Amino acid sequence: MGIKGLQGFVARVCPDACRTVDLREMAEKHRIDHPDFPPVVVVDAMSCVRYWYTPESWVCGGQWREYLANLEDFIKAFMAAGIKLVFYFDGVVEEKKRDEWIKRRLQNNKEIARIFQFIKTHRKQPGRGMFVVPSALPTFTRFALKSLGQKTVCTLQEADFEVAAYGLQHNCMGILGQDSDYLIYNTCPYFSIEKLRLDRLVTVMYSREDLCHVLGLSVTHLPLFACLLGNDVVPESLLEGFWQKCLVTSPHKYNSYNRRTNILLAVANYISKVPCSYSSLKHLEEMLPLGSDKTLLCRGVESYLLPGQQSPWIPPNARNCQMFSLQQQTAMCQDKEIFQLAKEQHIQSENYTIFNILSNGEIECSNSLEDECDTEIPGQALIYRPARQHIYSILLESEKGGAYPVVKEWFVYFGNPLQQPELIQPVQPSIPGGTPNLKTLWFAKGPDVEKQRYSTFLACFHLQDGMEELQALEAPVAAFCCLLAYLMMQVSSLSLEDLNAFVALILCLKGKSAAQLAGLQLAQVDSRAVHLGAVFVRGLTTLLMANSTCGFPFRMDDLMPWEQFDGKLFQEKYQQSHRGCSLEELLEGNESLYTPFQNLKSFICKVCMARKRTIQSRPRGNAFITGTQRREFNPRFQQTHRSSFVPPYHNQMRGFLWRIPQPQGREYGSRHPDRRRRFHLPPRYACAQPGTFPILPLPC
Repeated sequence: MGIKGLQGFVARVCPDACRTVDLREMAEKHRIDHPDFPPVVVVDAMSCVRYWYTPESWVCGGQWREYLANLEDFIKAFMAAGIKLVFYFDGVVEEKKRDEWIKRRLQNNKEIARIFQFIKTHRKQPGRGMFVVPSALPTFTRFALKSLGQKTVCTLQEADFEVAAYGLQHNCMGILGQDSDYLIYNTCPYFSIEKLRLDRLVTVMYSREDLCHVLGLSVTHLPLFACLLGNDVVPESLLEGFWQKCLVTSPHKYNSYNRRTNILLAVANYISKVPCSYSSLKHLEEMLPLGSDKTLLCRGVESYLLPGQQSPWIPPNARNCQMFSLQQQTAMCQDKEIFQLAKEQHIQSENYTIFNILSNGEIECSNSLEDECDTEIPGQALIYRPARQHIYSILLESEKGGAYPVVKEWFVYFGNPLQQPELIQPVQPSIPGGTPNLKTLWFAKGPDVEKQRYSTFLACFHLQDGMEELQALEAPVAAFCCLLAYLMMQVSSLSLEDLNAFVALILCLKGKSAAQLAGLQLAQVDSRAVHLGAVFVRGLTTLLMANSTCGFPFRMDDLMPWEQFDGKLFQEKYQQSHRGCSLEELLEGNESLYTPFQNLKSFICKVCMARKRTIQSRPRGNAFITGTQRREFNPRFQQTHRSSFVPPYHNQMRGFLWRIPQPQGREYGSRHPDRRRRFHLPPRYACAQPGTFPILPLPC
């Protein structure tokens, strides 16, 4: 999280510490000074994603193809200068950061509520001042960079520590990010992503040496300086009294700076007068109100020491190295082969979350753009919980008597105060012959095992009976159908109009370029479609988790949002569908999509009917949820949310075989010359009125 106020302090008080640099020139100098080390910039990706996401639309669920193109341009700019990039992502939320994580999530909830209120009032996206990153952006950024051929690392501990350590150990040209902790670590230079001008490869380099000069400190003082200002280890709440003492004796107390700036100067002045020794640190620990844990300060200073570094504040025999120990000591998975493979895939950004579950049985999910006033749609955390429970049962071996260890979930949704993790019981999926073990799913080979992986994946989403139809589809479309069918089964308020919008989305998205999608203009933004977009994108992460667990029956690339979703296109299809447009308009006049459209609808209706869920027509026209009262928390949504609708007709699709046609456009149309006439709408539907929906050729 960095040191509160330090970045701004450097900009205001230490202008000499903010140097504008040309990264091309620095790369050339690096080659001369270090001929055995090519210029490498290690990137703190988590602090960069909000700067990478530059598409104009951000509220509708994400402009993923535009974003992917932006990342590609970012990489190419550095490659053209001969600079290699290495990207690091947070792989865990460390226990010491949990309170801060919770605080931020609850604050984000308030920000998201204001965004929805703005959308309902103005029917458009708020300005960039209210910007929040699209749901799951960091997760998919990791896979995007990997798909673009970049070295991408998912950490086993604090990301900024691993970034700083990599930069030091590999003699990197610098670190690119936006976190003031990089001024504290004694590592390679720190470059600002916020100030980066990509077209010229110019940015600001922050100098810790110049910062020290202004503060009257040495680089070895900086870890103690950070701790006495408050950081992830030493809470600010314990330091208020200490700051007051420092301010009283500070020579800067009468200047015109704000209070935080004066605190930074006063603390630096205090440290400059303290002998640099372990005994001085122990004296400080006795002086501060640290409660029962008198080692906080020592642990805080130690947290900034990179491998091979020592500090005069902490003698070597007092150090307590804990690197990577958490996963090894508390592993829920006792099979070393499985654990090691999960760990390797985690580090290499090849799987999603399963190492966290296997190592310490804990998982978290941040905020999504969900409308807390929409009482008809449960939180995405609750919608996908039944699928996660099946995934947990596959990952975690049952104990004697069939009991499973519980999984701790920190998932953000309305009604969850995040005071403690929810303890979630794994639930076996319904698989004939029982759930296969991980050894089989991960290591066995052959066509029978491939079929078992696929069927186990489908069982997580209650779709094992649809295996034959799904395997006939292109992989991204099959994955899309898995997710959409699961959503339609779990959320009883989803209507035929919602189904039509989603199916039109996946069919019309194919072949559209990032530039075409960027040019799409929306007359207005619908808040419910914003909510559904976020729910769908979060569902894609559940597909990633199931795919990682079941031995990768799908390529991870086939589950990415740029293959399956676009926020503005979904808004357009949603609004068209709910105002009752024609099939021709919904599918953009592409007759070759009519049959695939009906086939996908038929399949989803069929699997829903098998679980006694009938999808009803419920057009909303241009209606918005305008209520300002928050939903009442309903414990019922902690269950599986299965609909109990009874189908009003018999299944008329028995024996229905279909396949998405491989040829597209003219060839497919020539084989079906009557396709347009077959779906021609009766005259009474020629001008659909609000509240009607003419696309009803199927009984669902």
